[in-house]
Order: sequence, then C-alpha cells, then structure tokens
Amino acid sequence: MTTVAVQTRIELLAGRGWTAVCDLDLLLPGRGVAVLLPDGRQAAVFRDARDRIHATANRDPFTGAYVLSRGLLGSTADGRVYVASPLLKHRFDLETGECLDDESVRIPVYAVRLAEV
Repeated sequence: MTTVAVQTRIELLAGRGWTAVCDLDLLLPGRGVAVLLPDGRQAAVFRDARDRIHATANRDPFTGAYVLSRGLLGSTADGRVYVASPLLKHRFDLETGECLDDESVRIPVYAVRLAEV
C-alpha cells in the first residue's frame, strides 16, 4: 500500500483569487518571507509564535523599501502581534496593518488560508 504525504501550503487572497505562496513547513515561527504576487506586488508572509499565519504588504511606507518580510515579530502588552520594520523600527499590526507608532499610516493586509495538497 502506498502512503501519500499531505503537505499544507499557504495561500493569499490577491486580486480575484487565491495564490499559493509557499509550503507551511518552510515558514519558520517568528520569521517572514517575501513573495511576488501575480500582479507584481510584493507581500510579506509571517508565522507567529502561536503558529498563526499573517500576510501584509512588503513595502515599508516610511522608506519605500521592500523589507517588512525581514522585520522582527513581537507583540504588545494586550496581545497585538506586529512586525517592526528593520529600517526605522516602525511597528505594524499584522491583523489590521495599522502602524502602532503613527495612527495615520497603514499597510495592506491579505486574507490567508491553508490548503492541503
């Protein structure tokens, strides 16, 4: 009898459909990866310490650099998970995209789902 290994992949809702971005087991907790979406935009995909997956734009709105995937993950005292930009250290809520250091700034967030393949 042959056993088929089931893999789980991460998909983002980008544009009108879901786009596969990477296998779940390749994304380490506390780390992010940059992905190129079909329309040319870049997204940053993160796996937090609680094993939840988040996706935001990869562009830091303060510098214009595509670096958020390299940022440090953390959480506030009330449990909001954020990524801190590696350049100027602005923190962005991974659920809402809100900048925790400047309420007038937000980054796009993407819906995420896991799919077995």
